[in-house]
Amino acid sequence: MAEKKALGKGLSAIFSDFKEDSENIENIAIDDIKPSPYQPRNFESDDSLLELVNSIKEKGVIQPIIIRKKEDSCELIAGERRLRASKLAGLQTIPAIIKNFSDEEAAQIALIENIQREDLNPLEEALAYKKLIENFDYTQEELAEKLGKNRATIANTLRLLNLPKQVIKLIKENKVTAGHAKALLSLNDEKFQIELANLIAVKKINVRDTEAIVKEKTISYDFSEYENLLQNTLKIKTKIKYSGKKGKIEMTFGSKEELEDLVNKLAKI
Repeated sequence: MAEKKALGKGLSAIFSDFKEDSENIENIAIDDIKPSPYQPRNFESDDSLLELVNSIKEKGVIQPIIIRKKEDSCELIAGERRLRASKLAGLQTIPAIIKNFSDEEAAQIALIENIQREDLNPLEEALAYKKLIENFDYTQEELAEKLGKNRATIANTLRLLNLPKQVIKLIKENKVTAGHAKALLSLNDEKFQIELANLIAVKKINVRDTEAIVKEKTISYDFSEYENLLQNTLKIKTKIKYSGKKGKIEMTFGSKEELEDLVNKLAKI
């Protein structure tokens, strides 16, 4: 396998040996450019795209996109928003830099470009990490080193994909944030995860309050002292269950006689 280059410093490090002068830039027909199969970002609800369209209509495309030649067409590497906005602005061609990138490099750059925008949806980021791991057999540690990130960050982001599909949908719609999702992951109750996620979306509950709700739900209470006291007093197996808001006492008897004895003891208390 070829040596893996670290991409943590971003696109500028990747193109450090490449000067973007007039000799390196070509005007490419927009219809000849295929979208990147590695694009992690969902642009369906990107309202800011309209601002870019207006800017391009007024000033043109200031920064060229990055493409690679692939068979009889061109494939986008970086500049998805510029390409989409240029098409919406009615342009027929767009300035582009042609690079000879491998599939691995193309996938990494598509992710890096969007992460550096700092508005990549956490679910989109998780799916991008998953795709890189599956396509190129990275371990989480290798991927973290490749992207200049902490391995725990990669692992925690990937954990979002373990949430119920109803919760994932809310994250995709930006109604539940990564901070909310991290708190929800602490819950073992899938039904409550969904209920709380819906409540977050409707009531706009902040992350701190979400964490407090989760803590109250998951806090562990030790009632062994009370259980032993009841068992010694009533001579019957006793279990106390408490969720943080309400609870119940379970007593197990083995015969009708044991039940009658228990009732008599309780009646005298």
